Amino acid sequence: REVQMSYEVIQKVGRHQYIYLAEGYRNENGQPRQKRRPIGKIDPVTGQKVYKPEYLAQLHRNGAQSGNLEPEGLFSAEDIRKSSVRSYGSFYLYRKIAERNGMVRALREALPACWTEYFTLACYMVSAGDPLMYCEDWLKDTESYPVGSLSSQRISELLLSLPPQGREAFYGSWYAAHNDVEYLALDITSESSYSELIEDVEWGYNRDHEQLPQVNLCMMVGETSRLPVHQTVYAGSHKDVRTLVTSLSRFEAATGKRPATIVMDKGFFSAKNINFLLGDSDGEAHNFLISMPFTCAFAKKQVESERKDIDCVENTIVVNGYPLRAVTKLRAWNKDHKVYTHIYYSAKKASGIREDLYAKVALLKQRADAEPEKCLDDGECRKYLIIRRSEKQASGYTVSIRSDVLEKVLYTAGWVVLISNNIPDALQAMCVYRDKDVVEKSFLRLKNSIDLGRLRVHSDNAMQGKLFVGFLASILMAEINKTMDRHGLYKKYTMKELVNLLAKLRVQDINGRRILYPVSKEQRIVYEAFDVELPTE
Repeated sequence: REVQMSYEVIQKVGRHQYIYLAEGYRNENGQPRQKRRPIGKIDPVTGQKVYKPEYLAQLHRNGAQSGNLEPEGLFSAEDIRKSSVRSYGSFYLYRKIAERNGMVRALREALPACWTEYFTLACYMVSAGDPLMYCEDWLKDTESYPVGSLSSQRISELLLSLPPQGREAFYGSWYAAHNDVEYLALDITSESSYSELIEDVEWGYNRDHEQLPQVNLCMMVGETSRLPVHQTVYAGSHKDVRTLVTSLSRFEAATGKRPATIVMDKGFFSAKNINFLLGDSDGEAHNFLISMPFTCAFAKKQVESERKDIDCVENTIVVNGYPLRAVTKLRAWNKDHKVYTHIYYSAKKASGIREDLYAKVALLKQRADAEPEKCLDDGECRKYLIIRRSEKQASGYTVSIRSDVLEKVLYTAGWVVLISNNIPDALQAMCVYRDKDVVEKSFLRLKNSIDLGRLRVHSDNAMQGKLFVGFLASILMAEINKTMDRHGLYKKYTMKELVNLLAKLRVQDINGRRILYPVSKEQRIVYEAFDVELPTE
């Protein structure tokens, strides 16, 4: 083909104006054609052209060859950033939080060459909640650490190049920064993906009920600090119960052996796991508190032993204003160990479950009486009803309720059994177990606030890198959430609204001088709630 010319074209896409280098040529048939490639964008504040670093580098190489080392009229992203008005207040808060809680120090020790880039990506996740590919637009208008370009290509390189030893070193330094001995809530969630190139993306039980393959993300969160302390990624087909031994082993390898009590729901329960926690497999014992499923004969036996006598005022405890009956027994688990067994019963919850179940079955029976043939293949109807042919009935069928099934479902309604090797008090055990929701809330923020409902990456290394950045963002959000909750800021703001309020605080460089815009009354109140000194020039 015969190339004729190259020229710039400015095209508006959404809110932004992009610069393209258009190359005109004629094809084999002599017809005029055009090929474009993106080379930059228009700064919305100054109206200046901001070119991609790789395009500038190409122009400098061409200029060097022609003797013109400094092409006129070109501005890099850094040039524009130095002269434009930039958002400052939200990044200032993130930096102060991370310096105070030890996150910056842990990052600097673990990833000395690129810790600022990973921290900046985490700040972007919290501020914008958009895909990482748009970080460059946010960074151009935001005061941050000097990280250069964070284009989509550069971000991909960062995610792919995160060294596993650096990631584990961060977990160790991060956990070491917190000296408090606290209960650690352990839970697992699903992260869905469309990619077919990630080895760990597999079909399994999806906790969000999405028809997509997934990976499983296991996280540990401190119940007192309410901060994430460690996470591990598993193949999507692994069940919760199969991940416990590996999760604890990796956690201890990264952070060292330190007294802690692991709090888990019944998804992690198995006799093998309890034996591991008790130290039966020639290892050290782990302190634990776990809920037991009623598929376990041990749990059923505890309910049966207390069913007649538990419902009395002497056995009543009150947890956050909610009354429960509770009994604690020291029971033999195996020939070598005994465990504190906490048995709880809520008459109110049992009654609610019974009423809901009766209403459900009554409605199923009404439907089956009216249209018995349509209900023959219905799973719920088959579970609770017996539908038989009968010539004596006008409909041709008789419908009766499976009372034995209802009794089986209601047998453990309102009952909870917890076991522990180090918590002897029923009230304390239930309070600790209920505080386990800190990890569930971390998962909700992870998926709903920082664009991790989908992985949006196409390799195992990139997945690990993105989830690590998400872990850093989770720490920042947990700190913000904790302060907003303690000072009642949720009565006035959502977390997003608070971040946007601080983002309105701006700075500008004029003739080499950095000018800070005035701090508003609302911004001052927020900084005081976080016990952060006001930013100064």
